[in-house]
Amino acid sequence: MPKVLPQIIVRPDTFEVSPEPVILVANLKGAMGLCLHDEGRGVGGLLHLRYTSDDGRPADVTDNTLSSVLLVLDKFKKAVLGNSFRYDEVQARVLAHSMPPQIESEPTATIVDLVKADFADSKIHCGSQIIRRADGIRVCFEPFQGRVWVCGPDEDGLRRGGLKRSTSAR
Repeated sequence: MPKVLPQIIVRPDTFEVSPEPVILVANLKGAMGLCLHDEGRGVGGLLHLRYTSDDGRPADVTDNTLSSVLLVLDKFKKAVLGNSFRYDEVQARVLAHSMPPQIESEPTATIVDLVKADFADSKIHCGSQIIRRADGIRVCFEPFQGRVWVCGPDEDGLRRGGLKRSTSAR
């Protein structure tokens, strides 16, 4: 029987980094989870950021938001990647939750766009997916292996007998 890995909950506007076989979990509702894995160092982390307005829809990126997100993002990247890395050994993926769209238009640039642009500047591909539904989602990330999967907000992310099959963070 496979070993069930311990789960660490990543609270909003924080991150966790680990080289150990654990599962990092972020419960997203009007928020994004950034999964970052450095294959060369065998370490990964999960950054959990709120990015919506009070109505649960993406908010415009302001100068204050921009500077605070870039500061947290920089700390997170340094914690996972260290001072030097090989961009071809790094996997990044953004999974975001927001409410279903309404008739009015949404902002042209969100924090998800900002994060993707920051990674593009570092020559690191960053995939992204925005899941729009009334309920939140749960992002589960195994930083040691770089595996990420999404489940419903009330699921524990595990199957009896071990981990649910997952996709790569790339």
